[in-house]
Amino acid sequence: MKRHRRATALVMLTLAGAALGACADGSPSSASVDDVAGIWGMQDTEGIASLELAEDGTATGTDGCNRMTGTWEQNGTQVAFGEWATTRMACQSVDTWLSLAVKATVEGENLVFADENGIEIGTLQPNS
Repeated sequence: MKRHRRATALVMLTLAGAALGACADGSPSSASVDDVAGIWGMQDTEGIASLELAEDGTATGTDGCNRMTGTWEQNGTQVAFGEWATTRMACQSVDTWLSLAVKATVEGENLVFADENGIEIGTLQPNS
């Protein structure tokens, strides 16, 4: 009888370990963030911001008026931008917020941008 209980306990322990092992994938407990490389916003739409984050760390796009280029780097849910090189056209009725971005945060499917003071200045969605 004792032998049967030990065998049952061993089987249960083995099954519990297998179930836990199936749930673990070796990654941290928080959900991993996908690489943000790609196109954000609607490209080639006059007056609308868009940004392409290339795999090589370069960023190109438009703030809705001016063309811009720079660099980017992702660390988890945070994206940091280097200085932007932009054209300097004056466009009426266009909010050129994107050229002021120094960082962004992945929030769900959105990329939320902030200026040097950490103030949220805009949001772009992935262009699918």
